Amino acid sequence: MADRAVADRPVSFKRDLSEWRILLVAWRLLVLQGADPVVGAGMAEHSTYRAHPWRRVEHTLGSGRRLFYQDAESLRREVARLERAHKRIRGTTSDGRSYDARDAATRAWVLLTLFECVVEMRRRGGDPYDAGQLEEAYAEFKEAVAAFGLPEGELPATAKDLPAYFARYAREKLEFTDAARYLMGDLLREAPRPRRLWFLGDAGWRVVRLLVARVIHDLTVADLPPAVRERFGLAATRRGALLSFVLHRGAGALVRLLPDRLRYRSAEEERPPRRYRPHRDTRGPRLDRFFREVLDQTGDGWITVHDLRAMAHNVCWQLELDEAGEARVHGAFEGWWEQLRAVMDADGDGKVSREEFVAATLAGCDRDEAYLEQGLLPALRAVFTAADTDGSGFLEFDEYRAVFGGPRVHPAELSHGFRQLDADGDGRITREEFLDGFTEFFTARAGSTSGTQLLGRA
Repeated sequence: MADRAVADRPVSFKRDLSEWRILLVAWRLLVLQGADPVVGAGMAEHSTYRAHPWRRVEHTLGSGRRLFYQDAESLRREVARLERAHKRIRGTTSDGRSYDARDAATRAWVLLTLFECVVEMRRRGGDPYDAGQLEEAYAEFKEAVAAFGLPEGELPATAKDLPAYFARYAREKLEFTDAARYLMGDLLREAPRPRRLWFLGDAGWRVVRLLVARVIHDLTVADLPPAVRERFGLAATRRGALLSFVLHRGAGALVRLLPDRLRYRSAEEERPPRRYRPHRDTRGPRLDRFFREVLDQTGDGWITVHDLRAMAHNVCWQLELDEAGEARVHGAFEGWWEQLRAVMDADGDGKVSREEFVAATLAGCDRDEAYLEQGLLPALRAVFTAADTDGSGFLEFDEYRAVFGGPRVHPAELSHGFRQLDADGDGRITREEFLDGFTEFFTARAGSTSGTQLLGRA
C-alpha cells in the first residue's frame, strides 16, 4: 500500500530535489557547472570554494532552497540577490578571454545541470521518470526559473530535447577547467575538516578524507554524461561503475522505505552541531592560520582584491542588502584592500604573500594609523551600519544573529561571540565596541568567535 501511495503521488521536481540522496550527485553537479569556462573563471578569481568549501556548499544549498522551496516573494528576493552578486563576477582570464556571470547561455547551463542531476539521480536509483513525468517535472522547473528572465529559446523547449542540448553544450562549450580539475582531484584531499566531524580530530580527518576523495572521484567519473567524459578524456572504470550502481540503487531502495520526514530535506536551515567546542588559538601559529583561513578567502596563497571582495560578498549575503547597501559595503572593502596593499605589499607585485603579511604584522604595520583610518575602520563601519537595520546605533542580539548566525553556528557559540563584543555587558553592542573588537581580530592580535564565523571558519 505504501509503495502504491508513493507511485500515485504527483511528480514534483522540487520534492525530488529535496531528497537526501541528491548528495550522491552533488559533486557531479559542481563539476558540470565548473566545466563551463565562464563559471570556471569566476570560481578561480571570485569564489571561496578552495579555502572554505563547506561554507560555499551551504550558500549554494541555501540559495537553492530559496529558489525552489519558498514562496514567490522569497524567490523574487533571491533572484535579485543573485543578480547583484553576479554583476560583480566578471573579468578577463589569463589567456585574454572576457567572462561575465550574467551570460545567458551560462546561466541556462547552470540551472539545467540542476534539473539534469535530479533526473539522473532518479534514473540511477532505479525509479526513473517516465516520459510524461519527465515533462511534468521539466514544466515545474521552467516555471520556477522563469524569474531569471532568460531570453526566449535559451532553455530547451521540452525535456526530450535535453540529451541533445547536453551533448552539444559539452562538445562546443565545456572545458576541463582548472576549477573542474581541482574539484575532481585536489579539493577533497586538501579540504579542512567539517566542524560536524570534530570527533575525528585532524589526524583522523586526514585519513578519512583520502578515502572520501577516492570514492567521490570514482563515483563522479562514472556518473558524468558520456559526452562530458569524452570531452575531458576520462574513462569510467569497472570499479567506479560498480560503486555507482551499488550506491545509487541502495540509496534509491532505502529512501522509498523512509517516511517523508526522513526522506526529504526540510526547507528550514539545518540544525547546528550538537556539541559546542570553543575555538582556541595562540599568538605564534595564529598568524599563518589567520592568513590562510581568514584573509586568503580564495585559497590561492595570496591576499588580493578578490579576497576582500569575497569578504564583502559574505557580509551582503548574510544580510540580504539592497543594491545601495551592497555598493556601500563593497566600496568600503575595496578601500581596505587598497590600504592593505599599500602597507603590506613590499615587492609591489599587486598582491600580498603570506611572508609579507607575517612580516608586516610582526613589525606593527597593521596598527599604522593610516592603515586603520583609511582602510580597516571604514570597512568595519560599513558592516556595522549594514547590520544596524533599525538605525539605533547599537546591535541588538537579533541584528547580531542576522550577520553572525547560520546553520553551522551553535547557539552557545553565537552567544559567546556576542559577549566578546559586548564589552560592558549591557546586552547590546555599540559601534565603538564593534570597532574595537574587530580591530583586534583583523590585526591578528586576538581570536574572535564572531570574526571567524563571519569571514573565516571553514
